Amino acid sequence: MDISKVLTQRYPGEQWILNGDHYVGLEWLSESTKPTEKALQKVWASVDAEIAAAAQAKLDAKASAISKLEALGLTVDEIQEAFGLES
Repeated sequence: MDISKVLTQRYPGEQWILNGDHYVGLEWLSESTKPTEKALQKVWASVDAEIAAAAQAKLDAKASAISKLEALGLTVDEIQEAFGLES
């Protein structure tokens, strides 16, 4: 489990410090109740899936844009040069 990703996704706006990669290093600075390690573990799978889905959506959008530009007659090299994209 990536505690910092869970906290960032599920507890936006809360203030905390994570010393290391383990729950024992979590210092909760917000007024709200510090989530338990069990609560963080419970949502980790869905947070991880959301992050993966967002990354895939970004790749899909890039592929779609390139496909549309290629349909207009541009080559991949021309597209990359015009938009400063890397392979």
